Amino acid sequence: MRLLLVEDSELLGTAIQKGFVRSGYAVDWSRGGKDALSALASCEYDCVLLDLGLPDLGGDILLKIIRSRGIPVSVIVVTARGNIQDRVRLLDMGADDYMVKPLDLDEVASRVRAVLRRAPGRVPTSGEPEHGLLKLYPSHRMATWNGNVVPLTNKEFWLLEILVRRKSQVLSRSQLEEALYTFDAEVESNAVEVYVHYLRRKFSPELILTVRGVGYQLGPERWDA
Repeated sequence: MRLLLVEDSELLGTAIQKGFVRSGYAVDWSRGGKDALSALASCEYDCVLLDLGLPDLGGDILLKIIRSRGIPVSVIVVTARGNIQDRVRLLDMGADDYMVKPLDLDEVASRVRAVLRRAPGRVPTSGEPEHGLLKLYPSHRMATWNGNVVPLTNKEFWLLEILVRRKSQVLSRSQLEEALYTFDAEVESNAVEVYVHYLRRKFSPELILTVRGVGYQLGPERWDA
């Protein structure tokens, strides 16, 4: 899962980013609304944690832009404004949820999981993403193969998740690089090939197919255990 955190407080932003990264999420952090728009234009996100009091572009304006452009992302507003009128106005504008500071990080994580379960196209909790012997548990950043847990690094999981969620498609190298990219670290030129190799070694050589000249796709759903 990839989150976009839009928050100008260094203290709160650091705490939220570290907490979600420890839980296996990819987290990009924008300190202002204009940077957030650039991030949304360059990457696909599952959820935005949006502060309203931004220095350059108000969070409510950013929310309007997200919804007017039809960007398919869940948005949780995070703000110090706690009155009912603000909550109703922002929910009517298209926010998926609303949290008032100060925050409890466990509750923030729970709210994120809840809006992702409700998101259109989201695989229900009763049927987590799976492919043959492979099953993913995104909220725990865990994968199993024939019922056995397979330890994965964050980037291995992110790459595997995008392949499973788009298993009907052939994904280009650049599309897969997005799953590995974070704003504080560049992706090495051979990163996709390296992580595909790791995943084949951990699961099955037939799990990920190379489509010459195009990219990668998951293989057939049935293999011997």
